[in-house]
Amino acid sequence: MLTIAVSKGRIYEEALPFLAEAGITPTDDPNTSRKLILQTTRPDVQLVIIRATDVPTFVEYGAADLGIAGKDVLIEHGADNLYEPLDLNIARCRLMTAAHKNAPAISGRVRVATKYVKIAEQYFAAQGVQAEIIKLYGSMELAPLVGLADCIVDLVDTGNTLKANDLEPRELIMNISSRLVVNKAAMKMKHKVIAELLAQFEQTLASRN
Repeated sequence: MLTIAVSKGRIYEEALPFLAEAGITPTDDPNTSRKLILQTTRPDVQLVIIRATDVPTFVEYGAADLGIAGKDVLIEHGADNLYEPLDLNIARCRLMTAAHKNAPAISGRVRVATKYVKIAEQYFAAQGVQAEIIKLYGSMELAPLVGLADCIVDLVDTGNTLKANDLEPRELIMNISSRLVVNKAAMKMKHKVIAELLAQFEQTLASRN
């Protein structure tokens, strides 16, 4: 049995059609079921539904053989112990800095609110900016409005939430998409079945392009 870890939210919504094209569909309705382990139309594959930030941990420690996670989550986790064989090209967005529309350009020293601590530290250090990182788990847009931070680092899709709060995107840090990751031990012990699944995923990606 292969276990694939998938998170709720946009990745989940875009991963399900991709998996379906590869012949893997949950047997329970994912929109109504409260189950966290879903059997699929492939008897040798099941899905586990977990928080996005937990996907790399589940895969790294072997609780799941494979997982689907955003590149931002993988970098922040430090997924050196995982294979990352495929960019699934789903849940695409941008990781950017953003600030109040009247705020000056970032330079010198800055306070940054973000949940992407590692990425923000690396980015601002490369820019020669001394950054004080304030870790928030959500509501980043509030930080510049209440004086908690000068800017934020967060994912940007449409930018509508930023605009509604008088913020604007500034610098692109990186483009983000979701990747397939594989447990290294599983890749050795279940090599044949995982290799076949990767080949099927590659064919699905090719048919989408």
